[in-house]
Amino acid sequence: MSDYHEGDVEEMEDEYDMNDPVDDMEEEGEEEYQEPVVRDSDAEEEDDEEQSHKVPDTSAEDARNGKDIQGIPWERMAITRETYRQARLEQYKNYENIPNSGEAAMKACKSTEKGGTYYEFRQNTRSVKSTISHFQVSALTLAYLHPAFHLDREGISFCCRTTFDDNAITNALEIFNTSSGALHFIASNNDCGVREYDMERYQQYKHFRFDWPVNHTSLSPDGKLVVIVGDDTDALLIDVNSGKTIHSMKGHLDYSFASAWSPDGRTFATGNQDKTCRIWDARNLSQSVHVLRGNVGAIRSIRFTSDGQFLSIAEAADFVHIFDVKSDYNKRQELDFFGDVSGMSFSPDTDTLYVGVSDRIYGSLLQFGRCYNYSYLDSLL
Repeated sequence: MSDYHEGDVEEMEDEYDMNDPVDDMEEEGEEEYQEPVVRDSDAEEEDDEEQSHKVPDTSAEDARNGKDIQGIPWERMAITRETYRQARLEQYKNYENIPNSGEAAMKACKSTEKGGTYYEFRQNTRSVKSTISHFQVSALTLAYLHPAFHLDREGISFCCRTTFDDNAITNALEIFNTSSGALHFIASNNDCGVREYDMERYQQYKHFRFDWPVNHTSLSPDGKLVVIVGDDTDALLIDVNSGKTIHSMKGHLDYSFASAWSPDGRTFATGNQDKTCRIWDARNLSQSVHVLRGNVGAIRSIRFTSDGQFLSIAEAADFVHIFDVKSDYNKRQELDFFGDVSGMSFSPDTDTLYVGVSDRIYGSLLQFGRCYNYSYLDSLL
């Protein structure tokens, strides 16, 4: 990501209308929210925390009975959900490093059929919230098969500086097992480096350098190839052993912040600030296979299910799209909510999709359960 300081980020959030939905609702529904425009920061934080605790969790039964999945009390507001959604669609301004990249990229997007139901709302958990938020990073949600772990050794086992560069921001981590079974992780860094660490020996294993800040890295299922994306319009496919570039993929019109491999080992995807997700085939990288579009913002998180049947892409805010891979990405489901997306992940068994929502009042963890077709059982009756 670009080298910004805290003040710069605040200025950009103002310029690109990156307010919390709650701020927008305060402006739209002034009859319900009479808070002063300027408040003491400590008092504001305490007030937000108190108001946040008043918002209860939402269950699937609550949603079936008409309750908003995020617990937003639309019935008490001076604006309807539909009106507010339309306002967000019209007013949200996507951040771009290259001007008009989003508009230009729309020309190449394929037409898809919305309306699929692959995952249904299961629960909204208020006790789990993202404590870190950055408008260009949405990789803070990770799902495991087991809901909890007991650590055999508490505390920090190893800590080291990755770099002494002033722009030393770690943008993403990927944890994996090598072919020998050793546990490693890859760190994508703003100092233009990608580093691989041996977690058992507590030492750096490899260090590859590039010409631009690296925002995300994805390792292929066979562990031989790595997709690199960052502050450049091109994405790179490199050899994991030598670090040499196998191919430079062209097509995106802005900087990329997300990538993911399909379990088939041939297909991978890249997400960009031009509001598109491009699907690539490693056997022919002359051009992308598909170009999938978002609604309002950059594609900042991408995940395939472990069985390869679905691809999920998250925009910077408000929307997650789930594509049916077997339909050649022609059919999709749209998840619609309010707030910045802090992360997204499928459980290893594909049964659950988790979406982290960052918001002062309605920040939470949304859970969606996979819908299964048991119609074949009808033949047994």
